[in-house]
Amino acid sequence: MDAKELSKRIAKCRICADRFAATKTAHQPRPVIQIDSAARIVIAGQAPGLRVHETGLPFNDRSGDRLREWMGIGRTEFYDPSKFAIVPNAFCFPGYDDNGSDLPPPTICAKTWDAEVQAALPNIHLRILVGGYAQKHFLKAKLGVTETVADWRRLAPDIVPLPHPSWRNTGWLRKHSWFEAETLPYLRQRIAEILP
Repeated sequence: MDAKELSKRIAKCRICADRFAATKTAHQPRPVIQIDSAARIVIAGQAPGLRVHETGLPFNDRSGDRLREWMGIGRTEFYDPSKFAIVPNAFCFPGYDDNGSDLPPPTICAKTWDAEVQAALPNIHLRILVGGYAQKHFLKAKLGVTETVADWRRLAPDIVPLPHPSWRNTGWLRKHSWFEAETLPYLRQRIAEILP
């Protein structure tokens, strides 16, 4: 199926409507995804946050600013679907629990859509796996985020795992200086090799 047609079908998805209505936020589904059959790099994330849910633009938040900095690209390039597909594990904001924490991405989303999405992206040369949920999904990883990200050389050149770019992970970045010293220069170089 054509990526544009698939995007339209995904935009109408309401399989989690009852689940989201039962959360503290009691919100409606709003799938957020960026796909184009010409895309050469896919950014596989976890699930949109509240700001992304409100704006309908993937990674349109502080985490996205940090991710773009890590990748060495600007907003215009990032939001060019002919270059980057942005495919979270779950396309909708999952809501908050009673303590105000993000709920995990519902697995039904990937089970329902993943095969069609992957088939609609025939030109992918690099998968950037952002956060533990994406790593577990694509790699069937049993390791934690730190161990998976530290193993990036074994996964390269086709996959680069990253921690989530949330500002909550600033302590993780300080503790694991090898990430900014070794992983990010490779990621930027690999992106430059793939994109014209």
